Amino acid sequence: MLTLLAGCAAPLPKLRPPIPAQFQHRLAGNAAQPTDLHGWWRNFNDPALDTLVERALASNLDLAQAVERLRAVRVMHARSGARYLPALRASTNDVIDPDASASYFLVGFDASWELGLFGRAEGTRREAQGQLDAGVADLRGARVSLVAEVVRQWISLRTAQQQEQLLLRISQSRRHALQLVRTRQQLQLAPPDATDRAQAALDQAESALVAPREAINASAWQLAVLLGQNHPDPAWLKIGPIPELGPWNLDATPAELLRSRPEIARAEADVLTAAGELATAHADRFPRIGLGGSINWSTDIDNNHRKSSTPNAIDSYGPEVSIPLFDWGIRLAAEHARDHQLKARVLAYRQAVLQGMAEVETALGSMQQQRQREQHSLQAWQALQRVDQATGKRASLQLASPLDRNGSQLAVDQAALDLSEARAGHDLAYVTLFKALGGAPLPAAGDPDETVATGQANAGSGARH
Repeated sequence: MLTLLAGCAAPLPKLRPPIPAQFQHRLAGNAAQPTDLHGWWRNFNDPALDTLVERALASNLDLAQAVERLRAVRVMHARSGARYLPALRASTNDVIDPDASASYFLVGFDASWELGLFGRAEGTRREAQGQLDAGVADLRGARVSLVAEVVRQWISLRTAQQQEQLLLRISQSRRHALQLVRTRQQLQLAPPDATDRAQAALDQAESALVAPREAINASAWQLAVLLGQNHPDPAWLKIGPIPELGPWNLDATPAELLRSRPEIARAEADVLTAAGELATAHADRFPRIGLGGSINWSTDIDNNHRKSSTPNAIDSYGPEVSIPLFDWGIRLAAEHARDHQLKARVLAYRQAVLQGMAEVETALGSMQQQRQREQHSLQAWQALQRVDQATGKRASLQLASPLDRNGSQLAVDQAALDLSEARAGHDLAYVTLFKALGGAPLPAAGDPDETVATGQANAGSGARH
């Protein structure tokens, strides 16, 4: 009977995630093997980026905080069942008889053992496991966000550096065009307002340099923060190529999203915690039953009697029962409130699944659009390069003016600027996709994240997907 009473907690709710069998957007690259979810950024083939990610995982302060919080939860989880184990307490006290006739020094040992019946022990276990699973999910979420942010800032830094160089070339071409226009105006071969238009174009090119320079400064400092540094590395400010995304292949399914996305794992952990709180509130409506015992020794310190019968010793043992009486209605209301909170957590889990599906589908659609944009920008840049080559030949044969050649070079540089933005948009869409999928490196041996959230599996099949 005690065994049945100990395990009479309500079963865990069944989580039925509203997910389709496949993603609506089917997108894949040309890679023969699917891209590793735990090392997706390596498809950029950028050793500097790989080093940055490794350094960030080792030095980021937000990640270190998440590790310490998880360690704190794990310490408490390891002792979560201690309250339902036998406990022994030693104490001393000085006691005076009510009639002030004698005083005694008392030494004793008290033992107690709460049995955790009516599902109370199971509720406590669920709460502790839910908190541990939530800590693991939070740490994994910190890893996912950190890796994605490092890659995003690195792409933004390299893109801004390339755009700064292109804008400098455009500015030089605008300045050269202004000189040509002034010469033509002196020869009365250009209208009076041509110089003003050329000057305005030069000023606009100069002002456009502000945006990439601000982006370079912001990205460099943000990378320093992500790596736990108080200043950017000088090597970051040296101009380098934009990371070029290599072939990749997405072979994930919505079911795999449930296992990898930290937000969904956190929502599932919250369900387990709420189920434990409900089991504890249910158990609070019933008596607390345990076993207890004590052994006490006393010796006379001072008395008003002629004779003393101390030292004395006595022991006692028996069941300990605490029965709720007049506050039973409040306890019942608390159980109903916990039940509603559990239902809310189940709905939050379903919402987390829907949100994850929406983010992945949106990222997949964005990948399609950004890839087409990059392809069209590349084709436009290549076409304008051919036009510039033809214009150069015509200018060498004096069939085209230097101003025409200047204009064709400006068009090529502007197309290169558009191409860099399109390529960065494609790369950032790739980052967003794998962040939505919950991509992050696997924990190293001995890492706190090595403990996988398994509370629901241990608690029973009712909470599995």
